[in-house]
Amino acid sequence: MKRLVIDPVTRIEGHLRIEAEIQDNTIKSAYSSGTMVRGIEIILKGRDPREAWVFAQRICGVCTMVHALASIRAVEDALDIKVPKNASLIRKLMIGTLFVHDHVVHFYHLHALDWINPLQAIKADPVKASEFARSLSNYEKSTPSYFKEVQDRIRTQVERGQLGIFNKGYWNHPEYRLPPEVNLMVLAHYMDALNWQAQIVQVHTIFGGKNPHPNFAVGGMPSPIDLQSDTAINMEKLSRVKTLINQMLEFVERVYVPDLIAIASFYKDWFEKGEGIGNFLVLGEPEFDSYRDGKFFIPPTFIKNRDLKAYEDVDYSKVEEYVTHSWYKYTKGDHVGLHPFEGETVFNYTGPEPPYEQLKVEAKYSWLKSPRYKGLPAEVGPLARMLALYARNVHDARHILDSTLARLGLPIEAIFSTMGRTLSRGLETVIYAHAMKRWYDELLENIKSGDLKVFNSDKWDPSTWKREAKGLGLMEAPRGSLSHWVHISGGKIANYQAVVPTTWNASPRDAKGQLSPYEASLVGHKLANPTEPLEVLRTIHSFDPCLACAVHLYAEDGHTLSVQVL
Repeated sequence: MKRLVIDPVTRIEGHLRIEAEIQDNTIKSAYSSGTMVRGIEIILKGRDPREAWVFAQRICGVCTMVHALASIRAVEDALDIKVPKNASLIRKLMIGTLFVHDHVVHFYHLHALDWINPLQAIKADPVKASEFARSLSNYEKSTPSYFKEVQDRIRTQVERGQLGIFNKGYWNHPEYRLPPEVNLMVLAHYMDALNWQAQIVQVHTIFGGKNPHPNFAVGGMPSPIDLQSDTAINMEKLSRVKTLINQMLEFVERVYVPDLIAIASFYKDWFEKGEGIGNFLVLGEPEFDSYRDGKFFIPPTFIKNRDLKAYEDVDYSKVEEYVTHSWYKYTKGDHVGLHPFEGETVFNYTGPEPPYEQLKVEAKYSWLKSPRYKGLPAEVGPLARMLALYARNVHDARHILDSTLARLGLPIEAIFSTMGRTLSRGLETVIYAHAMKRWYDELLENIKSGDLKVFNSDKWDPSTWKREAKGLGLMEAPRGSLSHWVHISGGKIANYQAVVPTTWNASPRDAKGQLSPYEASLVGHKLANPTEPLEVLRTIHSFDPCLACAVHLYAEDGHTLSVQVL
């Protein structure tokens, strides 16, 4: 069989490699490889646990704050630190902002170009584009002049041969099917989203001082509340936050979700492709930082083999990581699984020297470990969360999902797919945007009651800590379940493990040879043109891996074809 190599895969950082074995242009097997080592766990050993979040936050520059908060929650869990209500609510407003921002940016700037063709937009009739857009929502900018202006800008770029961010796409690929007017509409909203996303992150700068990587603190937040101060959190800043939340909700409901449903209506066959393994895991988003009180905004849920009626609560002792096909080694052998509290991060690179033509997939082939729950691979992320909420009927998820699929004329089974994953992300954004209004009202009510506390210093003195302490920090990040596990000994970090969403989804095979969600989701894909593997990009992008994109293809005769993709 031919070996197809895509390295790197996506549009930002560039550390994911996909290799697929194809026969008659159909993928028979696939392998996912993380090609850059992280190593933060090693850096954290021996450090003061109160500063761990500063380092952990740098695991990712795209999700920006999730690793910081998961790290802080782990340390607060280990040291039994109770967080003031104001601090928890501020954190949740920052989380909500991240979700809304991240999902919109993913759809328009990282995934939409898998479905829309900007070169077709110059053929559109702006009047018809306006009519179509107004049939979807009452977005005030949907006028013929608005679409004509965007079209003229794109036409100028095309005529000058300066496509910029739209350069090197597969624009002649037969899988692009949208009418010119739909291409123009979504492309215009792509441009709008660039300006919109730069504004809404002000929530992070108001509460955390900056973005990316806002400031936090073990025990609360470093943002004092004083309604009479010009520099602290005052009513002017709180009012700005309220305005930003309204802007988020308006864009999501009047632009993002209508565009998403419109695109989905032209690609209904993609509701039958790219499912993966059928197991879904949500470790949970605590309602107020600690998971121990059993209160969750997103409840911990495990769904096996698509069975939404037999969902299970999560047992955190059943999480393990394998390194059978990872460039690490375990003291007890590479075929055993270790719980994160006993996890080891010891490098053992046995692969070919870069650059190389193919991975040694029968041996070790990735810098990602292989997380498993009860010995099984599981998909994490928006699809898993929407399924968990649907199964438990939380946040009106059952009505939201059923009514959306009904508009498309699809059954619930359609959600187990590439397009279902993308649709779930949009519907989840609506849930978070509405939740932010509630969290804001709770924060304002609490402040008006006279409670201004944002920090708890009761356990700040290391002399009050236990000699040995372990803590788990949970957070549902935009891309899926995130967990940080810390062991503190003698006031210093003895062991630290971060099990991140992409590790769950993009891991290599485990000791039993079980495929990860990425690997399983590609099997069966029929490629219209293996030199332009758009179908692979659509499914992998539906998981939202933040990686830059260049493709290297290897033919049977060993010659290398190099294709740069957007």
